[in-house]
Amino acid sequence: MHNINIKELAKSLNLSTSTVSRAFRDNSDINKATKERILAKAKELNYQPNHYASNLREQRSRTIAVIVPELANNFFSQAIHGIERVAREKGYHILIFATEDEYEKEVSFIRHLHNGRADGIIMSVSGEANDHTYLDELAEKRLPLVFFDRVYEDIITPRVITNDYNSSFSAAKHLIKQGCTRIAYLVINKNLSIGKTRMQGYLDALEEFNIPYDDKLVIDCTNSYRKNNTILKNMLSKVKPDGVFTSVERLAFATYYACYDLNISIPNDLKVIGFSSLEIAPLLNPSLTTITQPATKIGIEAALLLFKLLEAPETVDLNCQIVLDSTLVKRNSTALKS
Repeated sequence: MHNINIKELAKSLNLSTSTVSRAFRDNSDINKATKERILAKAKELNYQPNHYASNLREQRSRTIAVIVPELANNFFSQAIHGIERVAREKGYHILIFATEDEYEKEVSFIRHLHNGRADGIIMSVSGEANDHTYLDELAEKRLPLVFFDRVYEDIITPRVITNDYNSSFSAAKHLIKQGCTRIAYLVINKNLSIGKTRMQGYLDALEEFNIPYDDKLVIDCTNSYRKNNTILKNMLSKVKPDGVFTSVERLAFATYYACYDLNISIPNDLKVIGFSSLEIAPLLNPSLTTITQPATKIGIEAALLLFKLLEAPETVDLNCQIVLDSTLVKRNSTALKS
């Protein structure tokens, strides 16, 4: 009697081979009635699953790679914590790679992972990348990818982000309501997805409140604390803003240091607000007003998406985008003059 293979069995049931395979692996995500139908048909056609061959084909490292721009940023450490929590529940480990916002490192890490060291990748992209075609190799290797926070808009893959535009608009609006009319926007890379989106929120808030746009108030910063200290001291001395909106956490610290050196009082001389998930923000002097992203939740959602891609890829829309809300937390750095 002819021994049918899994493709023939799937065809007879008008199902995908992955669905049939999951039935024999007893995956919890398969409908009970569907599973019973598959098993009944297999018995009828005398199909015997080759578990050894299946295991070879589906051999996994049980490791997830997490690629982030930096580890010093509290947002990323919290996001990694969320990813690790889900991975641990699934019996997986995580490998962490920090690109330091260097495109070459990002490309090197991705290519290194093609050797089977990881079953999937969760990534917040670097700030210097231009050509993203190297990521096409992931599709060829069937290595699933999920973006979080920072994304490449030209790469179609699931992503988890926050409502950066609304948050940025609210931050700028808050400074305006506190009396600021010359608001500096500090950014590291205006061409990155979050840089563009957050800047647009800032620009639209100025327009809504009839505050003229001044390009001298949009300050291009770097990943170097030393360079940023020079850039910000120069800006504070010459441009003289009355409010500062930092698009990333490290620039809020840099602003505090520069103000200290220049004897500028926060919030009396300058009000400061920034994106930050820093747990000690309330303990800074003055306490820092923040747009706080749900970092741990972002990590959890990104990990859950990746495991869906691993366990049931046909159920995941590659255009899937999960958008979570951030919170504006008002503290002393934007308080009215005492």
